[in-house]
Amino acid sequence: MTGQFALTDRQQQILWATVRHYIATAEPVGSKSLVDDYNLSVSSATIRSGMGLLEKAGMLYQPHTSAGRVPSDFGYRVYVDYLMTPSDTLADQAQRLFTERLNWETWSLEAVLRGAAQILSTLSGYITLISLPQLHTASLRHLQLLQVDPGQVMLIVVTDAYQTQSMLMSVPSPDDDGEDGLDPDILDRELQILSNFLNSQLRGKAIADLAALDWGELDRQFQRYADSLKTLFVDLAQRLEQPLMSPMAISGLAEVLRQPEFTELQQIQSLVQLLEEEQEQLFPLIFEPSERPGGDRRVNVRIGSENPLEPIRSCTLVSATYRRGSQAVGSLSLLGPTRMTYDGAITMVQAAADYLSHQLSLMDS
Repeated sequence: MTGQFALTDRQQQILWATVRHYIATAEPVGSKSLVDDYNLSVSSATIRSGMGLLEKAGMLYQPHTSAGRVPSDFGYRVYVDYLMTPSDTLADQAQRLFTERLNWETWSLEAVLRGAAQILSTLSGYITLISLPQLHTASLRHLQLLQVDPGQVMLIVVTDAYQTQSMLMSVPSPDDDGEDGLDPDILDRELQILSNFLNSQLRGKAIADLAALDWGELDRQFQRYADSLKTLFVDLAQRLEQPLMSPMAISGLAEVLRQPEFTELQQIQSLVQLLEEEQEQLFPLIFEPSERPGGDRRVNVRIGSENPLEPIRSCTLVSATYRRGSQAVGSLSLLGPTRMTYDGAITMVQAAADYLSHQLSLMDS
């Protein structure tokens, strides 16, 4: 530890033990508790002196003058970045439950993500947030052209995340003899043939790339659709160009509200409103990459006052993105009190993100 984080080995041990004890008990920590419960090999007076120095450094504070000390947000930050030892036990347990309980073959992707959220919230005791893949990163799973009115066809696009977009297009007349167009039955058959052809050619391609395809390769009988299809895909790609807040699977609210940190009704109402009605405010936070020491964990940890949103300024948000190939497409987070079991939460989030990334890669193979 260097600079403002410079602590002696003894001070590091005292801070580590204080954080661990407070996480376990939710009670202010005194020197006697550390002597009784941790093998620090020093006297109670030495521990009190060390706790006093940590308080002056802003890593601990006393909620009451006669009480023991409690870790500050800064104290938790030093613990997470420098003192914490990752715990693989819960990560391994989460991986095993994912494998046993999530059915990628028959469930929709949304159902899989909601199942994963329930598993994580049960294991951790915290709120789990998993966003569905972003539409602007989506690839084509299926498309269908349907006749809806004379001369009007609807293009329905289903992404690999089972999200749907629909757009209308006009169908040019097949000839110039003044007729209104094809017989509806003939048009239906032609649209089905064209849909099958396009699915065979385009399935798995990124929607953002469809606008740049060479539509001149369409069979001659479908050439009159080429300009309309190209225009639709250009519009669709532009519509999805900017990241949008995708639906989010949320689980574990009831469990976390039983924690002693959540006793004020107004605080609970603000948190529930954020999760249910203002999820778009969370979007910039849960997709932010880690720039902290230990960023190789690929997990971002926002502790207490580091969160810009008032409803979660007494919480910790642990987030990671999951990927499809090299591209981040969704996010996974645990939200709980700052008195969080960081070693388990961080490794669970990373393990879950790795699991989802691996499964999505299998869908492309």
